[in-house]
Amino acid sequence: MTNHKFERASQQILAAVGGSENIISAAHCATRLRLVLKDESTVKAEELSNIDLVKGHFSNGGQYQVIIGAGTVNEVYHAFVELAGIKESSKDEVKKEADNKMNVVQRLVKLLSDVFVPIIPALVAAGLLMGINNVLTSSGLFFKDRSLVDVYPNITDLANMINVFANAAFVFLPILIGFSATKMFGGNPYLGAVMGMIMVHPDLLNAYGYGQAILNNKVPVWNVFGLEIEKVGYQGTVFPVLAASFILARVEKNLRKIVPSFLDNLLTPLLTVFITSFLTFTVVGGIMRSAGNLLADGMVWLYDTLGFFGGAVFGLILSPLTLTGMHHSLLPIDIQLIAAGGSFLLALVSCNNVAQGGATFAAMLLTKDEKMKSIAVSSGISALLGITEPAMFGVNLKMKYPFYAAMIGSAFGCAFVAFNHILNAAPGPAGLIGFVSIQAGSVLNFLIAVLISFVSGFVITIILSKSKKLNTELKRVNKIAS
Repeated sequence: MTNHKFERASQQILAAVGGSENIISAAHCATRLRLVLKDESTVKAEELSNIDLVKGHFSNGGQYQVIIGAGTVNEVYHAFVELAGIKESSKDEVKKEADNKMNVVQRLVKLLSDVFVPIIPALVAAGLLMGINNVLTSSGLFFKDRSLVDVYPNITDLANMINVFANAAFVFLPILIGFSATKMFGGNPYLGAVMGMIMVHPDLLNAYGYGQAILNNKVPVWNVFGLEIEKVGYQGTVFPVLAASFILARVEKNLRKIVPSFLDNLLTPLLTVFITSFLTFTVVGGIMRSAGNLLADGMVWLYDTLGFFGGAVFGLILSPLTLTGMHHSLLPIDIQLIAAGGSFLLALVSCNNVAQGGATFAAMLLTKDEKMKSIAVSSGISALLGITEPAMFGVNLKMKYPFYAAMIGSAFGCAFVAFNHILNAAPGPAGLIGFVSIQAGSVLNFLIAVLISFVSGFVITIILSKSKKLNTELKRVNKIAS
């Protein structure tokens, strides 16, 4: 591709987003231009969609993102910033500019996203390993009343080894969160990791035994100058370590302002860890543990009380949540529910993602536009594997009715999930292969649920395409392609 084509695409993109006077900053990632605009309402969406190199576009988290593709985006970006007369910015700089445009709720959601997105690969790896362990040890999955380990005892040690590998990320989860959250709050991430280690120290009562210890009146305590402090760990919790990380970062920053520079490396880490730990075990940890349990219990109550109707409601709203980025806020709740015995969120999100994929494949068959077909194939496969943004922004939202169809298809699948009480034993990929993280007795029902979502999303898209009110975009695209 010649430089002329990159320059032409850059000119077209710049004109479509309102010109250089509408741009605050610009950066790029592996596949997208990331723009912070003064006024997103001036973007000419249809004009932007018709540019050859543009595969999709959407607004999220204060950034207007234009999907171009790996490799090509670099060339377009360099031509774009030169043409617009703006300086090149890093992704962090663009994120900072975008944060300034967010309201309080958006900033809270982004906070959770920034903390948990970096550790998702670790949780997914652990979840998949746990799924493999479930396949090996679950009774009745392949043989009546017997597991693979029972039938083939020579793989027992292999199953035990995999179980250790799988549990590590969850046993020491506060360390991962402590590192990621403290870094995000602007503190020393290694001190955050130390804080996480303290919260799961083996000398503390394991958090999973806390409830029984309360019933038996055997909760161990420290007696510090007459103050009784519970010696209880925070395994499987999320909110306490988030709060501790925030406190640690603030304490560290304030100490660095008052501690003399020649004592900074000695006193600041010491006082930061001690003050944060003391506050965590005396006040903050207990409050945040209760808050996390209350939130998780509330979602379980709503889910259990409304039954399949509750599942349908969850399924209906998951796609709009994903549009706003609020789906990231579900991960800490998912972890909290898993710690309590099992979560229903993986099955619900999987149904939503697969429904988007089904709607995208239907849209592919309906459109005559070759570019849209190409985008639909790749983004549809991506949605089936758990990544829906390309499908939603590149295809379904453009045509509108496939997005509505996917919401309805998700509702059908999620209703089935709720009716059959499908639970996941660990976080995992929220798509077709999510079955590896589902509790053994529910794997078949999980596969039925995602099949319902896929077929429903596909069929309802076909049905809605017959509507004269809803299919105007399809008619426009097909007319151009003809």
